[in-house]
Amino acid sequence: MKASQFLISTLKEAPADAEVVSHQLMTRAGMIKKLGAGIYTYMPMGLRVIQKVERIIREEMNRAGAIELSMPVVQPAELWQETGRFDKMGPEMLRIKDRHERDFVLQPTSEEVVTDIARQELRSYKQLPKNFYQIQTKFRDERRPRFGLMRGREFVMKDAYSFDRDRDSAQASYQVMASAYRRIFDRFGLTYRAVAADSGAIGGDLSEEFQVIAATGEDAIVYCPNSDYAANIEKAEALAPQGSRSMPSMPLSKVLTPGKSSCAAVAEQLGTPLTTHVKSLVLATDEINENDEIVKSQVWLLLLRADHEMNEVKVGKLPGLDLGFRFATEAEILDHFGCKPGYLGPVKLKQPVNIVADREVMVMADWTCGANEADYHLTGVNWVRDLPEPDLVADIRNVVAGDQSPDGQGELAIERGIEVGHVFYLGSKYSRAMNATFLAEDGKPRHFEMGCYGIGVTRLPAAAIEQNHDARGIIWPDAIAPFTVVICPIGMDRSEAVRAAAEQLHGELAALGVDVLLDDRGERPGAMFADWELIGVPHRVTIGDKGLKEGLVEYQHRRDEASTKVAVAELLALLKDKLGL
Repeated sequence: MKASQFLISTLKEAPADAEVVSHQLMTRAGMIKKLGAGIYTYMPMGLRVIQKVERIIREEMNRAGAIELSMPVVQPAELWQETGRFDKMGPEMLRIKDRHERDFVLQPTSEEVVTDIARQELRSYKQLPKNFYQIQTKFRDERRPRFGLMRGREFVMKDAYSFDRDRDSAQASYQVMASAYRRIFDRFGLTYRAVAADSGAIGGDLSEEFQVIAATGEDAIVYCPNSDYAANIEKAEALAPQGSRSMPSMPLSKVLTPGKSSCAAVAEQLGTPLTTHVKSLVLATDEINENDEIVKSQVWLLLLRADHEMNEVKVGKLPGLDLGFRFATEAEILDHFGCKPGYLGPVKLKQPVNIVADREVMVMADWTCGANEADYHLTGVNWVRDLPEPDLVADIRNVVAGDQSPDGQGELAIERGIEVGHVFYLGSKYSRAMNATFLAEDGKPRHFEMGCYGIGVTRLPAAAIEQNHDARGIIWPDAIAPFTVVICPIGMDRSEAVRAAAEQLHGELAALGVDVLLDDRGERPGAMFADWELIGVPHRVTIGDKGLKEGLVEYQHRRDEASTKVAVAELLALLKDKLGL
């Protein structure tokens, strides 16, 4: 292809609302153009990247035996009402009405529709297993769309759904998909980790995320450098501390801490390590009647070591908190503790509460906490002597670097990642809700065992840029670059020799199936090079009249600091080697 036949629309400056590198560079490189909040046009240069992502996904999904279809973006509400998700999905799911006042949704995902297909089409165990996939537009009405394609409202996703006769075969299908995902991400040429994950709102009890490693990633990835253990921060287990609790060595004392409402401030005043302090978090659960009215509330006190953070996912799985919780109101806190937040603790409560202690807190002795009195804290607090042991002991915190790995192979490390893929084993969550059954070998109806598997097609290029860029612009891996090779002729309009050499190389590479672009725009060398460094084409060949007279051209990989002179006769062989042809 020639540049004069294409649309190249680079910008010197990024728009003011572009907060992250990928948003800035995709906009400057002319890959996306904002239409509305979280809604973008994929411009020709960006669309080429997306199409290459889709091609790799299709090849590996087909290789894994999945069958492609395409489900509607607009879906009738009745299917979502069968599973209860029409109400549970909340405001992120865009609901619309047609002219007849019938309810529809813009699909954020398609479990309901594909399950409806299965219950109509898959009638016998002889038709199983089946795996249907689509690459289709989705819409999620994000409260605050940001970061360009990283968190847009409209996006393209590859979603697949497997149907099996029993748990064992469903988990076998899950493993087939997990292996296919590894092949897909290997082919993208990105550094990634597959990490154990929580299933979240989708449901299920076996789940992995595929995270592209990037310093700007929103997700914290926990891993052990000495083993294959990896999990996201929500899933990673903080092991119970080794050893037993020490005996009390300090008396219980109340100390004046005027205006010191944080553990850090109290530790600084007392000159004690933050690790000897316990912080109190107050939650509440509500019992709702059929009219959605609160008929009863319970208050919960969670105790964590002051330098640790609560893990809401872990807390949401605890008995009594697994149906939903909220942070307690100030009125509820005053009612149960007799004090405003900042000075709370588990000793001498005004009213009983459910107390949950993190595992780490249970081995602490002589600790400091709030005294349930403004401007006062307690020191020398000990279990049993000063207060009874809690109602529940559980892992309720985020792990930190240096914690022991759950597999016993060393200490944990943490890095940042961007989630671009997720695989779930669903079980019969949706098939039961929608009464989707098949006839088993014994002639009786059984519910399908399901899995679902997603890849963020339009998010992936943004993640790739977050991982691969420099001060000059994007650095694409070969597999998903908009063009693999760019030919930059200097003075092509003035030199027949340059024109002939450039067009000959373009023809030779095109004949080999290389995605090559010849920049015939007649731009000055500096401007031309700046464009292609910004756009991030991996391989660049520069052809000039002076070099040709010496039988030389210049080759430069996008990561190279300088170009290398290459004999014209050796150039094609060099490129074939660089491209793995």
